[in-house]
Amino acid sequence: MVQIMRADVTTEVINIIELANLIRDESCGAIVTFSGEVRNHDSEKEVASLTYEIHPSAQEKLAAITQSVAEKFQVQKVAIAHRYGEIPIGQTAFAVAVSAHHRGSAFEACSALVNEVKERLPIWKHQVFKDGTDEWVNTA
Repeated sequence: MVQIMRADVTTEVINIIELANLIRDESCGAIVTFSGEVRNHDSEKEVASLTYEIHPSAQEKLAAITQSVAEKFQVQKVAIAHRYGEIPIGQTAFAVAVSAHHRGSAFEACSALVNEVKERLPIWKHQVFKDGTDEWVNTA
C-alpha cells in the first residue's frame, strides 16, 4: 500500500530535494520528481507576477486526489505540494516526488499525479504581464 508522506497546499517555499528525501525507501530503485517552476513568460508575453488563489477545500482535495491516483500504481511513497499566494518568478509552484521498486511505475504515477492535480485541484492562476494586461487560468 502506498504511503502519502506529504500532500500539502502551502504558502511556504517548496523544495523538490526535501520532497524526494521524504519518499526515499531502501526497497525502491526509482525516485521520479516533477518540479513546476514559475516562468517569466506565457503565450509570448512577459510575466511580471503570478498569484495562485485556492478554494477552501483545496487541502482536502489534494490529499484525496493524491491517494486515489497513487493507489492505481505500484509505488511505495508519494510527496506532493502546491503553493498558493504570490510566487516569485523562478520559484517552484507545484512539485511531486514518487518512489517505486521500478522506474516505469514511478514515471507513470508521477505523470498521472501531475495531470490529475492540474485537472481537478480547485486552484486558479492569475498572471499579470509586463504590458499591463492580466489573465486568469483555470477559471469557469
